[in-house]
Amino acid sequence: MAYLKSLIALAFSGSIGLLFLFLACALPQYDNWYPFTVIIFYLLSPIPSLIAKRYTDVSGESGQCRELAWFLTTGIVVSAFALPIVLHRSPSLPLPPPDAKNATVDPGIITGGACGLVLTANLVMFLTIFGFFLAFDNDDVQYSVW
Repeated sequence: MAYLKSLIALAFSGSIGLLFLFLACALPQYDNWYPFTVIIFYLLSPIPSLIAKRYTDVSGESGQCRELAWFLTTGIVVSAFALPIVLHRSPSLPLPPPDAKNATVDPGIITGGACGLVLTANLVMFLTIFGFFLAFDNDDVQYSVW
């Protein structure tokens, strides 16, 4: 029963994270779907750890493979947090010449509000993925239980 409660809590927190991501893309003042590309990082982040867990179960080694998986997962997570910041900081319009008198400030490819919502979504989603590994990484948990 405890596994069912944790699964429901993880599903709820995952849906809250996706809500923040959809809000960052679909609200009329943002209206830009480029931030939705971080969903690729959500899908890729657990793969190195799952492969390392499967490999260490078969071979019995525990050190180097798991360390490499943590390194790759960390790179994926940092990339997911860096992407909205880079999208916010990069210019969406060509830069004006340096002597232009009426140069406007370019808000970037995505606005600051959308960047904040995507960063919040990243935090919630990666904590959800981490919570899944904490809740269901035991050896006594069968995958067919949930």
